[in-house]
Amino acid sequence: MRSPFAFLPALFSADSARTLRDREARLTHMALHDQETGLGNRLSLERLASGAGRIYVILLCVDRFEVVRNAIGYDSMARLLVTLGQRLSSLSGGMPVARVGGGTLGLVFSADSDDTAVALAASLCEAAHSPVILNGAPVDIALTAGVARAGEINRNVPSAVDRASIALDQARATRRRAAAFDPERYGDPAGNLSLISEMMAAMGNGELSLAYQPKYDFRAGRITGIEALMRWTHPQRGCVSPDLFIGMAEETGHIRPLTEWAIRRAIADQKVLAAAGHALTVSVNLSGRLLSDESFADFAVAEVAASSADLCFEITETAVVDYPDLALRIIERFAGAGISVSLDDYGSGLSSLTYLKQIRADELKIDKSFILGLDQSSRDALLVKSTIDLAHSLGLKVTAEGVETPTALALLRGMGCDMAQGYLIGRPVPLAALAEQLTAPPAELTLARQA
Repeated sequence: MRSPFAFLPALFSADSARTLRDREARLTHMALHDQETGLGNRLSLERLASGAGRIYVILLCVDRFEVVRNAIGYDSMARLLVTLGQRLSSLSGGMPVARVGGGTLGLVFSADSDDTAVALAASLCEAAHSPVILNGAPVDIALTAGVARAGEINRNVPSAVDRASIALDQARATRRRAAAFDPERYGDPAGNLSLISEMMAAMGNGELSLAYQPKYDFRAGRITGIEALMRWTHPQRGCVSPDLFIGMAEETGHIRPLTEWAIRRAIADQKVLAAAGHALTVSVNLSGRLLSDESFADFAVAEVAASSADLCFEITETAVVDYPDLALRIIERFAGAGISVSLDDYGSGLSSLTYLKQIRADELKIDKSFILGLDQSSRDALLVKSTIDLAHSLGLKVTAEGVETPTALALLRGMGCDMAQGYLIGRPVPLAALAEQLTAPPAELTLARQA
C-alpha cells in the first residue's frame, strides 16, 4: 500500500526550489538597486552601458548636493532623488535611471556624436530644473552633467561610468552645464603621481623658477609692477604646464610650500631689481585654499615685515566663497601688513558686488576675455568702461589683462584704465631678461607711451 505521505518530498522539493528562486530574485534586485531610493545602482547602469550600438552614459548631479541635503534632511533628499529620477526617465522616453552615488543619477541613451550627446544632456539639465515639491514646499535644484561614450578604449579610465564622472568634474571646472569626457584634459594621472614628489624636490634643485610679466602704468608712462608666474623645467619632461603642476599641488595639499617658495623667490628677485634701480611691485598669485590658512597668513606677514618687500597678492573672486569670514579676515591682515590685494580675472566668473564691497582690495584686474575683443566689440567696450568706473568709485585701481594691440591700449587709456598687462607690453620672461628690458625698453613700450 502506498504511503499517504509519499507526496511530501516532492512538495518540499518544489517549495525549496521556489524559495531559492525567490531568494535569488531578491538578492539580484538588491545587487542592482539603490537601497535608499529604490532606483537602479551603478552596477545596473554599467549593465545598460554594455549594450550594442553607439551608447552614451550621462551622469547628472545635483549642484551643491550636500548643502541641499543638510537643509532638507536625508529622508527628504532621498524622495527628491526619486522624483528627479522619475522626471529624467519621463524626459528621456522612459529610460531607466540609476543612482550612482550621493546626488548623482545616471542613464544611457543613443547619440550619433559627442556634440549631440552633450546637447541632449544639457537639455535634460534645463528641463529638470523646475523646483521639486517636498512637504508642500518647493525645493529649487540645478544639475550639471557629464557624458562619456560606452565601448571606447581608454587605458587610464576603462569604465564609461567613471569617464562620465570625470566629465562631470570637467564641466564644473569649466563652468559648463554639460561636458563630454576630454581625455587630453584628464591626462595620465598614474604617470603624474611621480610628479608630486618630483615637484617638491624641484623647489630645491633649481628646476623651478619664476617668470615675470610686466605691468605698464599709464600715468607714470613706465613699468611699475610685475607678475610672478611659476615655471618648471623638468630634466626628462621638459617644460611642465603650470596648470598641471599647480593644479596637482592644490589637490594634494602641496600648494602652500609651493607658494611659500614663490614668495621667498619673488622677494629675493625684487631686491636684485631694486639694486639695479628698478623699484617694482611684485604680484604673486594665491590659491583660494590659502585664504583659510591662518598660519600661512602668519608666514606671509612675517616675510614682508622682515624684508620690507612691496608685494601684491592676486586672488580670484571665488577664493572667498568657501570660508568667507575667515578669508576676509586674512585679507584684512594682509592689508594691515602693507601687502596689496588684487582681484584677479574679474568678470570671468560669477562676479559678486557683495564681495567686491566687502573685500579690502587695492586693485581689480579685468579678465582678458573682455580685452581681447575690445577693439571689435562695442559690448565689451561698454562692460570694460563701466567696470573701470565702478572700481574707481570704490577706490580701486584697474589693470587690464590681455592687451595685445595698440588700438586696445589706446582705448583703455581713454577709458581711464590705470595699468595694462599683456603681450603688447611684454611676455613672461626670466629675471635676467626682464632686467634687460627695463634698461632698454622694447619698441612696444614706446608705442604704449604714444597710445
